[in-house]
Amino acid sequence: MIYFDNGATTFPKPRAVINAVSGAMQNYGANPGRSGHKMSVKASEIMYNCRQNAAKLFDFDKPENVIFTLNCTHALNTVIKGTLKDGGHAVISSLEHNAVLRPLEAMKAMGVSYSIAEVCEGGDDKTLDNFRRAIRENTRLVVCTHASNVFGIRLPVERIGALCRIYNIPFCLDAAQSAGVLPVSLNNSCIDYLCAAGHKGLYGPMGTGLLIINSEKSPASLVQGGTGSFSSDREQPELLPDKFESGTPNLPGIAGLNEGIKFVMSRGVFKIEDSEMRLAQKLYDGLSKNKEVVFYTKRPQKHTHVPVISFNLKNRDSEETAALLSERFNIAVRAGLHCAPLAHEQYGTQNSGTVRAVVSAFSTDNQIQSFVNSINKISKKAKK
Repeated sequence: MIYFDNGATTFPKPRAVINAVSGAMQNYGANPGRSGHKMSVKASEIMYNCRQNAAKLFDFDKPENVIFTLNCTHALNTVIKGTLKDGGHAVISSLEHNAVLRPLEAMKAMGVSYSIAEVCEGGDDKTLDNFRRAIRENTRLVVCTHASNVFGIRLPVERIGALCRIYNIPFCLDAAQSAGVLPVSLNNSCIDYLCAAGHKGLYGPMGTGLLIINSEKSPASLVQGGTGSFSSDREQPELLPDKFESGTPNLPGIAGLNEGIKFVMSRGVFKIEDSEMRLAQKLYDGLSKNKEVVFYTKRPQKHTHVPVISFNLKNRDSEETAALLSERFNIAVRAGLHCAPLAHEQYGTQNSGTVRAVVSAFSTDNQIQSFVNSINKISKKAKK
């Protein structure tokens, strides 16, 4: 199989990730932080080692502020609901995923409102002005994606974060599509909350995610319960990471995530970005020779895009194209709305959706050429 559905979750996973998951279940099956025996202590060490590596990857010096979540959606919900629990206004971008849009919609009944700032491809000044105009006196949170999961467009998040500091508004970054692909420095940015998926560009197992708190203030906890600490207290502890990690953690997943992060650091984020961008550009160039292919964005470039390619074939539904790629050529992509209706509304694809192809650190030039050849064959049959 040629797997280009890496925007949903990366595949394959590094061998070290698979071994770590299996090893944790076989050798370190105890509950971390709940007991004093050797196996429990070892499990705790694995978790802390993962916190340290995550902090190192994102240039951060507080591993205790690295929170393990179920996924990026869980992290985003924690920030959004924990920050706006008493109401207020939020600003989001026009490219947001439902992981941002739906929590805000659900909170309208609690007095929460939000504004949408339009993102302009290749026009960072206009994008920043749109965010500035969207801010109100009662704005309590700005949350936006680092890069669109549909069209790969990067937002000027460093400048957006700096804008938030001027207005003293917390800034939350959705790095679901960028963590492990783009460099992020928490020590040298204005990001207060970083939310990341563990199973995408960090190459960890599904069911893993990260919330990194780069602020003296933290949101209210989304879940309360046993933390293995302060057990005599009836109230949830404020100590990090305990405040956000109630219940038994996903130790096998965290062990795998640890190895995924180590894989990314060993390859180097800059090298991964360069390799994936080169392949994405090659894919874009190859498809652009086919007159039946419709693109919605410019050729991807570093600093303006991540390696995500969205397209359609003329007079063919995106779901049909994806099905033909799977059935006839054993190629995996994703089609439809990609859980991001705002992005499709902006680009006029809300009815058709798009075919999305996303490469990974394991993708090859031969796979790119095979993909282009397959699309050419499908489009010729469509014209007949």
